Amino acid sequence: MLPDYLNNLFSKQSYNADNFFLIAGPCVVENEELVMEVADKVSGICKRLEIPYVFKASYRKANRTSASSFTGIGDETALELVKKVGEKYGLPTTSDIHAHDEAAVAAKYIDILQIPAFLCRQTDLLVAAAETGKIVNVKKGQFVSGEAMRFAVDKIKKAGNNKVILTERGTTFGYQDLVVDYRNIPAMQAHGVPVVMDCTHSLQQPNQTSGVTGGNPQLIGTIAKAAIAAGADGLFIETHPDPSCALSDGANMLKLDLLEHLLESLVKLRRAVV
Repeated sequence: MLPDYLNNLFSKQSYNADNFFLIAGPCVVENEELVMEVADKVSGICKRLEIPYVFKASYRKANRTSASSFTGIGDETALELVKKVGEKYGLPTTSDIHAHDEAAVAAKYIDILQIPAFLCRQTDLLVAAAETGKIVNVKKGQFVSGEAMRFAVDKIKKAGNNKVILTERGTTFGYQDLVVDYRNIPAMQAHGVPVVMDCTHSLQQPNQTSGVTGGNPQLIGTIAKAAIAAGADGLFIETHPDPSCALSDGANMLKLDLLEHLLESLVKLRRAVV
């Protein structure tokens, strides 16, 4: 059962309370056409399947491997587009922030502040996000155990905000791969917060010599199904009409046309395990 702050977030949507919730969208705001196309398609699917849905797109990508990588179209322009998506389709929205002074700015446009995995221990960032009063979704660092994420939760709650989500996104395995330990899902749920499985970033292959992160998108369904079986409260899936042309993280995004069939399978699996 979702906590009140998530039920309130989804109050404009009609959904099955026994379903997982979905956070999905393109990795980054590339242009208005892209975010509207993805939101239109995904919101329609989720409405039919009664899945509560949060639209996601980063307004800026700060943690890029190469200095030549695409980072965004401008913070205010991108945030305005994310807000426009939320208003047009009646959706809550999320994006990641990278520094404490971004929290209050981003909070004017979005409903959930996402803390990147590399920054999950950054106290000033967590506190600044908490002080906005928005829901704070902290991605578990690739170097942190599920049990240790209680310290991130504690920092946010001690700042006066009990609206927390934790997201599992894999653990570093060597220099150029990640592995998912599904024990982290119940371990983080033990902190009294909903837990999301990031089904796309957990399949990244970082630190490639090309300076562009690789991935294994053919395994997104496997990761998602295992997460539902393990009791995840929500799923995070980055999706794009043509990942091969995406300006960021195309190597591990799900092709938009494949999302509907996957979600249909996951809803059936959810019914079987709840």
